[in-house]
Amino acid sequence: MADQLSPEEKFELITRNLQEVLGEDKVKQILQERELKVYWGTATTGKPHVAYFVPMSKIADFLRAGCEVTILFADLHAYLDNMKAPWELLELRVKYYEQVIKAMLESIGVPLEKLRFIKGTDFQLSREYTLDVYRLSSMVTEHDAKKAGAEVVKQVEHPLLSGLLYPGLQALDEEYLKVDAQFGGVDQRKIFTLAEKYLPSLGYVKRAHLMNPMVPGLTGAKMSSSEEESKIDLLDSKEDVKKKLKKAFCEPGNIQNNGVLSFVKHVLFPLRGEFSIKRDPKWGGDKTYSVFEEVEKDFAEEMIHPGDLKASVEAALNQLLEPIRKKFQSPELRKLTNSAYPDPSKTKTGGKGAKASAGGGEDDELVPSRLDIRVGKILSVEKHPDADSLFLEKIDVGEPEPRTVVSGLVAYVSQQDLQDRTVVLLCNLKPQKMRGIESQAMLLCSSVEGEPRRVEPLDPPEGSSPGERVFVEGYETGKPDDRLNPKKKVWEKLQVDLKVSDQCVAQWKDKKLMTKLGQIT
Repeated sequence: MADQLSPEEKFELITRNLQEVLGEDKVKQILQERELKVYWGTATTGKPHVAYFVPMSKIADFLRAGCEVTILFADLHAYLDNMKAPWELLELRVKYYEQVIKAMLESIGVPLEKLRFIKGTDFQLSREYTLDVYRLSSMVTEHDAKKAGAEVVKQVEHPLLSGLLYPGLQALDEEYLKVDAQFGGVDQRKIFTLAEKYLPSLGYVKRAHLMNPMVPGLTGAKMSSSEEESKIDLLDSKEDVKKKLKKAFCEPGNIQNNGVLSFVKHVLFPLRGEFSIKRDPKWGGDKTYSVFEEVEKDFAEEMIHPGDLKASVEAALNQLLEPIRKKFQSPELRKLTNSAYPDPSKTKTGGKGAKASAGGGEDDELVPSRLDIRVGKILSVEKHPDADSLFLEKIDVGEPEPRTVVSGLVAYVSQQDLQDRTVVLLCNLKPQKMRGIESQAMLLCSSVEGEPRRVEPLDPPEGSSPGERVFVEGYETGKPDDRLNPKKKVWEKLQVDLKVSDQCVAQWKDKKLMTKLGQIT
């Protein structure tokens, strides 16, 4: 295919869906003379997840454009970044990354023979490279090094010197890999500009930089290996994929920070050139889109329901993941996975350095009694002034003043049905602004299995009063957190095991949700 493309067409393919390109003229000039040499590096830290399909789909574009592509497994960087990968696990992590990245590329039809794979420590420990690290360290200020790594290197209260070395090494890699351009996420922009500033000072050529946008995770923030609830692992089962997508942030009509929609744009369309929405004929039937903008437009206008979008992405994603799951069913790769990522509960000891919580262990224990769930009564309901898809409710939760709650129940329940209704709320989440108005609690609802368009508020027992506590049987005595720490993801982790039984009773791990008057239904 590349032989049939003009330099202009190659440039268009190389740069499509990128957020920014530094050095466009340089790339165009090289394409007039020969094929572009590009490298993408990945630090071998946490397990790769489905967001890695975003750079993989761009690598497929590079290859279609005739580029010579190098993939760097940056094992030394993984150790320098606040020791995210312990030294004794570096070799195992590299082997895992190599196997899983190759499996991803095979699943999207990328021929591996056109790629060069290299490990960082294969050249970063050489005499010449080490001397260049010293030369660079005599030029780069502490301020520039810290600034360059601010969005990539883990930020801690007492940073290690290793984190300051990280950006310089990434800059030097461009010279030692003999490439024309480095590809990465826009979060690495400051490292790229550091490379452009300092490599010429060492007598090396300034390279071009190709930057992907950052794709939101399932919670609406960046998809991260360290945030379990924000990502779908490449080896997750179909059941886990369904469970995680089901609770992914995907507000009706909201196209901002929508990880499900972003996955369609940055992975499914580049790989397949189209996307199909599967739905019941009574809701419009199946529809195939040939351009992403039409999907985005229909979702923004609520012609596509979040449940239908999630179900369609689930089917497409499982098609990509199935070959990877099969490959990793082999005994050798299962052993590699367990060795590279040992179970923390089996490796941590109570020795030196072990953390103890100030509250005797309860602070970090994942139990439902940490949730401040209460009965509430809806005093008033109106449409959100800036979003027709949202309700604005004033709810009595047994406090001097009612709480303001923003909910997406417009598509499911009428305004009249909610007025004066007794409901169940989670009251110790950090308040969040929804379309400009702060929501001070979360209305707890249940979705109906097999009917993604049906969502119903939970019902407390008859006679319940605002402010009454809702508890999980067996966890009656625990004290709720004053405020759930968003970084700890307590609600997200506990929420996974909330369900409604066949008898329509709300449960957590088969234990009933109760008040003093009876069960929540």
